[in-house]
Amino acid sequence: MIYAETDRLVLRSWKPEDLPYFAAINSNPQVMKYFPALLTDEETETFYSRIQDEFKRNGWGLYAVELKETGAFIGYVGLHKIGFDAEFTPGIEIGWRLVADCHNKGYATEAARKVLELAREIGMTRLYSFTAVVNKPSERVMQKIGMEKINEFDHPKLSGDSPLLKHVLYQIDL
Repeated sequence: MIYAETDRLVLRSWKPEDLPYFAAINSNPQVMKYFPALLTDEETETFYSRIQDEFKRNGWGLYAVELKETGAFIGYVGLHKIGFDAEFTPGIEIGWRLVADCHNKGYATEAARKVLELAREIGMTRLYSFTAVVNKPSERVMQKIGMEKINEFDHPKLSGDSPLLKHVLYQIDL
């Protein structure tokens, strides 16, 4: 199912054939630079199943993204229920993860803007996004789509000595 299109991208349902490409993204050190660890194939399969379950429950989630020009799967951009307790939870986050070759080409921003439109259409009123303070490229996407920085916090799922512990928190009211 196609949920939305932009000039260059298609946001669609996931297909089983996306899984090996998704595993390659999740095990790529460049893509996962700002995450605590690379994901194994098994962890990617579990993540894929959670994505599918969230779509079944809610009708929305992390949309598979493909390039219109080639039909190539390049990652995801979408919505996800925040999976930890913090001052701003419960809530919905907007997030993205794209293949390294597609970084710095505006794809995350382009897709995220479309996801904001989808969120408005289904009646969402507020979204959050967060990342490690050191992840300036992702923070820049948040800024480009009109989100406002509202805080910094220590991510509760990371150890106190992690270089990724401190996170920026952005919010947008729809």
